[in-house]
Amino acid sequence: MASSADGEGGLNIHPMDQFIIKDWIPIDLGFVDLSFTNSAFFAFLAVGLVSLFLWTAMSGSSLVPSRMQSMAEGLYEFVRNMVRDSCGEAGLKYFPYIFTLFLFILACNLVGMVPYSFTVTSHFAVTVFLALSVFITVTVIGFMRHGVGFLGLFWPMDAPAFMRPILAIIEVISYFVRPVSHSIRLGANMMAGHAVLKVFAGFVGAMGVFGVLPILAITGVTALEFLVAVIQAYVFAILTCVYLHDALHMH
Repeated sequence: MASSADGEGGLNIHPMDQFIIKDWIPIDLGFVDLSFTNSAFFAFLAVGLVSLFLWTAMSGSSLVPSRMQSMAEGLYEFVRNMVRDSCGEAGLKYFPYIFTLFLFILACNLVGMVPYSFTVTSHFAVTVFLALSVFITVTVIGFMRHGVGFLGLFWPMDAPAFMRPILAIIEVISYFVRPVSHSIRLGANMMAGHAVLKVFAGFVGAMGVFGVLPILAITGVTALEFLVAVIQAYVFAILTCVYLHDALHMH
């Protein structure tokens, strides 16, 4: 989340400083750096908040749900319906994985909206890992379900014979580009929005009495960023469902 601009007078805005990873507890084991960073802290915080929310909401579950139980059940049904609609009944077997991904990304995005916090999903190291985990998982599922026949996904049988080799190359390239686009879409959207907030926050101090104008802009952008935080978690999850559908049904 953006905070006030640093400096004493003048325009001194550093929108990318908020994305710097800082070692809070240095742990150096020779060639391996296991330092506990601000990114790790807020990732654990997101996991803890989701776990606490679900445990609190469902520990006293009843036929007449409380507000928290209704929210938890609403999230559960929302993701479950998304998986079923995208992948069919066969996809429900992998619902826990997609539900976990969705809640983790959503929590990290929302925690990053708190002033002076850290947006974990703004770092490509995190989003690339998440995207690669989806890519590897989906590929393994495809080979486990179809064997070598999974390679038929890249061979368009409906196309004219002379075009099949060219289309096969395009299909292979597009398949291996998936984790790149999957990760950049999430990371770039989260980084861009927070950078814009930081820039407007810098204008507040630099413009003096006219700082009310960027404050109004910050209000609007903040509301948009909350919407983006939710949408990006949904987009990541729905794309995971689309890739899983290809692995399960190959069409």
